[in-house]
Amino acid sequence: MDRVQLSDALDFSRIVYGMWRIGDDTDTSVAHVQAKIHGCLDQGITTFDQADIYGGYVAEAILGEAMKADTGLRAKMEIVTKCDIVAPAGRYADAPVKYYDTSRAHIEQSVEHSLRDMAIDHIDLLLIHRPDPFMDHHETGAALDDLVASGKVRGVGVSNFRPWDWKLLQSAMKTPLLTNQIEISLGEITPFTNGDLAFHQQHGQRPMAWSPLGGGGLMSGNDKLHVVMDEIASAQGVDRAAVAVAFLIAHPAGILPVMGTNNLDRIKKIGDAMRVSLDRPTWFRLYEAALGHEVA
Repeated sequence: MDRVQLSDALDFSRIVYGMWRIGDDTDTSVAHVQAKIHGCLDQGITTFDQADIYGGYVAEAILGEAMKADTGLRAKMEIVTKCDIVAPAGRYADAPVKYYDTSRAHIEQSVEHSLRDMAIDHIDLLLIHRPDPFMDHHETGAALDDLVASGKVRGVGVSNFRPWDWKLLQSAMKTPLLTNQIEISLGEITPFTNGDLAFHQQHGQRPMAWSPLGGGGLMSGNDKLHVVMDEIASAQGVDRAAVAVAFLIAHPAGILPVMGTNNLDRIKKIGDAMRVSLDRPTWFRLYEAALGHEVA
């Protein structure tokens, strides 16, 4: 598995394992969670993506139980997590509405919860989960800077930000934002042309892609896109998922797909995307099939 340098002090596996569904699995036992982790590590997938809100604020604790049962796992992993969404669930069950909170107090509290729940002493990458229309960028930026200085967080970034949101927050920070986790897939191709990827590519920031299989929609169906995916998959001895992920990996922006599945057999195949070779015409076959028409 290729490695990607996000900063001088932080490098990730090219494919990231997403744990947002870990709490939805019928089996959340320590043994089963550890089997998922080892299924990734065996392929060189060492980066694991979490968020405080996942599973109604329980996903991090589920991972933490597996970490406590095998303290040697932490040294083999990079852990990403997110904060700022407050929803009426779990520890925020009394919240009157769903809202975003990028205040210093909330960010620091969220980090402490995440460290405790995952049984770790530092977070490799902390992301602000959603743009907050009520954000005081000076307060948020200073809080993130201080968390990095404290050693509790090794790097910081954002998720679902547009370029102007990124620039606003970065303007109040000493620490560079390292990545933006956004939705990108053959089912969501607008970032290729709306300026999101161009912005990060221009500045040398490697974006992360959530839902690279279009929420599972790319795995079923028989329209033109699926036919093209199947033809390429058959020619290269892989499945549709590998082709969909390879489409993102091939892009010069250096996208890091975040793959989420609870199925152990599918986890073991995540790395197949690294075996797929897409030349420019083949990449455009997929892109045009996703567009539904030829490029102009």
